[in-house]
Amino acid sequence: MYPFSQHFRPALRPFLALLSSLLLPVMLPAAPTHLVDESPVSVTPVAPGTVLVDFGRVAFGNLRVTAPDGTPVTATVHFGENLVDGRVDRQPPGTVRYNLTTVDLPAGATVVAAPPADVRNTWTPGQTDPGAMNMLSSLPPPAVLTPPEWGVVLPFRWAEIEGWPGEFTADHIVRQAGYASTWDDEAAAFESSDEMLNRIWELCRYTIKATTFAGVYVDGDRERIPYEADAYLNQLSHYTTDTDVQMARDTLDHLMIHGTWPSEWAPHLIFMVHADWMRTGDTAWLAERYDALKSKLLDDRAGPDELVRSNAEQVRKTDIVDWPVAERDGYVFTPINTVVNAFQLRSLTLMAELADALGRSAEATRYRDREATGRAAFQETLFDVSAGLYRDGIDTDHHSLHANLFPLAFGLVPPEHRDHVARWLADRGMACSVYAAQYLLEGLFRQGLAEEALALITAPNDRSWRHMVESGATLTWEAWDLRYKPNQDWNHAWGAAPANLLPRFVLGVEALAPGEGQLAVTPRPGGLRFARGRVPTNHGPVMVDWIQDDAFTLRLALPDDVTARLSLPAPADSTGVTIDGSPVAAARRGDRWEVADPVSGQATIVVR
Repeated sequence: MYPFSQHFRPALRPFLALLSSLLLPVMLPAAPTHLVDESPVSVTPVAPGTVLVDFGRVAFGNLRVTAPDGTPVTATVHFGENLVDGRVDRQPPGTVRYNLTTVDLPAGATVVAAPPADVRNTWTPGQTDPGAMNMLSSLPPPAVLTPPEWGVVLPFRWAEIEGWPGEFTADHIVRQAGYASTWDDEAAAFESSDEMLNRIWELCRYTIKATTFAGVYVDGDRERIPYEADAYLNQLSHYTTDTDVQMARDTLDHLMIHGTWPSEWAPHLIFMVHADWMRTGDTAWLAERYDALKSKLLDDRAGPDELVRSNAEQVRKTDIVDWPVAERDGYVFTPINTVVNAFQLRSLTLMAELADALGRSAEATRYRDREATGRAAFQETLFDVSAGLYRDGIDTDHHSLHANLFPLAFGLVPPEHRDHVARWLADRGMACSVYAAQYLLEGLFRQGLAEEALALITAPNDRSWRHMVESGATLTWEAWDLRYKPNQDWNHAWGAAPANLLPRFVLGVEALAPGEGQLAVTPRPGGLRFARGRVPTNHGPVMVDWIQDDAFTLRLALPDDVTARLSLPAPADSTGVTIDGSPVAAARRGDRWEVADPVSGQATIVVR
């Protein structure tokens, strides 16, 4: 996959800063991957000498084809992500994948069938002819390459075999699909009383699995490079669907060298390191990256009031807010941008926590002081008191969804205004991309609007995950629909937010302390009758099974050495909480019961 063996990873770490400073086109070793043999789910004749092979779901891979004994074969193989009239779509829309190859097989022989490499996602400085990239306005960072012994891989579900002599059966073909070698299909589970929500969970869970093929998180199949925002969203969902942490770490190390251009993307690396620390509690790994991470703050653009300023070029291009452009809800870009500043303030908070974790208390204090100064200026400058909402920036009275969803998700909205902002966001609906939806839904769940958040996830329109499922998607898309992004990929993990939202908020499992030895279990039913599942943690799986009937009953099983703080739904007529049949101390706060003492092991908790 990369020019270094896995065994050299520790030796490379001292050179990370040097590589970053030189901007060498060198890839660090990635988490291990492998090819898995997959049999077709159906083989269907579609024309004389032509069959359609369906593997059930899209995966990144190629084919191994075996000719029948006694009969040589010359056949054309069409690979596709889409069907038209029961045949592989030869002219698919956007960046939906189609390709073909011809295979020559002696009788009884087996060959790997794969199309030619796509220069766009195999671009390598010093090896690829720059002239071959002349379709681009500028050259991207180097593509992430899969192992040369694999041959070319591409995302496809269907293969159409044309020119096959005689009967073609499932025994003649295998898909070789690339996945993380460490992936565990049993690591996570989710089921609820809403069958559509269950289908959305499985779509998103499988998307995370299928997009591990490169060993680091990549942007689907267009360029096959990591982007910081994509990577953070991917990391969140990888943590809730599998036990591996190495892929997120390797992606971060790659991005520390090969950063991308949007203003808000660099701070996502701070989010990634903080997420790793909360997952693992590993301060040694954190310490090796902490000083370099400071460069991901937007400090060179901050004024004395700690607000980040944008020059004309940043206003025009690099302040991204959301992507694609049409998903910005009419955002008005100004020299002081609300979304950019929300990211800076959140990053200062996280950097203070990381500094504390490393014993750098003076630095932590400076970060907190700067955040407090910036937050006061943020509120005074950007909050419209008359509307109870945030403006997009200075010198505008436009209130976009984005100017409010990010402050809510990042805890920047003062308590007295949170409910108004959250309900305004819920009423506006999904006026953002699949990327920003991660943060929109986080804010709604945390503010107690679980029913509204689930309604957006399953909405019967073309701006929801229900639309992807009902459209036949088996991997999540880069955008809600081709009409919102005509060149979109159909294999983009940044569109898989429910893979982390459902375990974190519906099952309610989140870390309270680094290393996940202390958890919060805060189920949010949102109108569901029941939900159950398995959530991976650093100590092992957490089993959650709750039902909302005459009483709210939660069955919980925690790993050894793990405790959980419980926050439970509090119906108006409920009077208290029992654990294993015995009443326990609990305080009613709003619509929640907060149980006084942490629980451990296995327990049955009932709100009566």
